[in-house]
Amino acid sequence: MVLWILLMAAVVLLGAAALLYLVRNVRRFTPLKKLAEKSRAAGWLVASAAVLLPLGVCFALWGAMNALIILLHLALFGLLADLVCRVIGKLRKKRFARNYAGLAALLLTVAYLSVGWYQACHVWRTAYTVTTGKAVGQLRVGLIADSHIGTTFDGAGFAAHMKTLRAEKPDVVVVAGDFVDERSSRADMVAACKALGGLETPYGVYFVFGNHDKGNYSGGHAGQTPDGIRKAGKRSGLMPDRDFTAEDLVNELEANGVTVLQDETVLLDDRFYLIGRQDASEETENRGGRASMQELTQGLNEQYYSIVLDHQPHDYDGEAASGVDLVLSGHTHGGQLIPLVQLIDWFGFGDDNVYGLERRADTDFVVTSGISDWAISFKTGCRSEYAILDIQGN
Repeated sequence: MVLWILLMAAVVLLGAAALLYLVRNVRRFTPLKKLAEKSRAAGWLVASAAVLLPLGVCFALWGAMNALIILLHLALFGLLADLVCRVIGKLRKKRFARNYAGLAALLLTVAYLSVGWYQACHVWRTAYTVTTGKAVGQLRVGLIADSHIGTTFDGAGFAAHMKTLRAEKPDVVVVAGDFVDERSSRADMVAACKALGGLETPYGVYFVFGNHDKGNYSGGHAGQTPDGIRKAGKRSGLMPDRDFTAEDLVNELEANGVTVLQDETVLLDDRFYLIGRQDASEETENRGGRASMQELTQGLNEQYYSIVLDHQPHDYDGEAASGVDLVLSGHTHGGQLIPLVQLIDWFGFGDDNVYGLERRADTDFVVTSGISDWAISFKTGCRSEYAILDIQGN
């Protein structure tokens, strides 16, 4: 938590520095240079308005987080373009008369974040093959996580993606948390649950909670969220009131044949176990805690293959020590952005892995980047996906 607070503080400071840099950069455009020669105050005022007004539009359309992302990228590309123009200017022994660096920064930001938007809003297929000596035979698992219904697609859009997943003919589908969030509507939630009910897999569809599914950060279901943070979240659009509860979500899932696992284990066809964990936020935010892996695996037959669903990849040591075979997670969104992918990979910030397949001891771990997004509408360090895991055993 402390690392995340420090990271957010650094981002705010970077945002302030980026804003100042962009205003200074805009003043270098010829019309504003001429205006500043007549009145420095007028030059600063117009330059500030030229930066703040478009950012205000971005804030109104996409929220504070996306406006900040755009601001930081404009500044970064501006600095890079400035550096290139200075090097070229020294080589040609003549400085550019026009602010080509500012124009290049704008075009680069638009192009780069357009690609990031596309990678967030479109869904790819990612496939993994996992081998085991256990007698599970051939088992295909469809994995989705972090759909955050209502962000990059609504309930109907989710249903379209489920048709694609159904065509993969998985034996079982698992939903590893953050199916909905604080901004999801009841109508979209209901439509998405119906889409899960239409998958028609041999072993069914199973769901575990993520840290957003219960509306823990919403204005109307804030739990222990401080009033100041809750009010700020509502203003930014990140934590509005939502029109259904966690109980409504469970009821709708179960009405569509989806099994909700909350620190529960099921044995399917005397072939493999599914172990569904409560989210780690139940512990970190003092909402009752969750069972340990030792408790969840006590008494299980070690001859059967075991799959753990755990939204946050936070307990790799405990899960590997328990001897389970496969752990499926989401939560990280694949790191989302460059350089967050690298920062999470280097420093963790509480996560044992940011993305992909990893093996520890005799346990395989998979973290998916998620099928959608939350507050940030861009994925520059990864792309949205559903995952297909082909387990090959004896």
